[in-house]
Amino acid sequence: MPMERYTGVAQALHWLTVAALCFLLPFVWVAENFPPGSVRVFWYMAHESMGISVFLMVLIRLTWRWRHRAPAYPADVHRVTAVLAGITHGLLYAVLLVMPVTGYLMAGNGQDVPFFRIVSLPGFAHDESLGRFGDTVHVWCQFAVYGLIVLHVAATVWHVAIRRDGLLERMLPPQRRP
Repeated sequence: MPMERYTGVAQALHWLTVAALCFLLPFVWVAENFPPGSVRVFWYMAHESMGISVFLMVLIRLTWRWRHRAPAYPADVHRVTAVLAGITHGLLYAVLLVMPVTGYLMAGNGQDVPFFRIVSLPGFAHDESLGRFGDTVHVWCQFAVYGLIVLHVAATVWHVAIRRDGLLERMLPPQRRP
């Protein structure tokens, strides 16, 4: 019996989110290594724009997930494993929503926030304490997202290399067998 899969839309949104995160993180690391000026501003704008993109994709993913249930786990997946996966996924969704909001609290503090230089999201009146709060939560969430991504990838490796149970196939399009 073939393994039940996520819908094609859910798969696409998952992998687009992964790609966006692969860009988002290096953009801020690059920005931090430039002195104040136009180059640094560009890389921060790219980071902020990708953060907004991740926020929107997560909202779309959650809306899609609400309307289309996740595929059932195979019978041989232990209940504890399924619960831990659910907790990890829930925390990933939460952190990927909190980080863009706290990023906006920092970036929009007294100024508009450009989205890929196409449109600017309105900023708000400068508030030093709100900016510090946003920065603190953003940094803590940064470490949480690193840990959760490592855990998610480690679980995938465990399913692929150790259990060899084909669970990764749920998030991949069907493969043609020769």
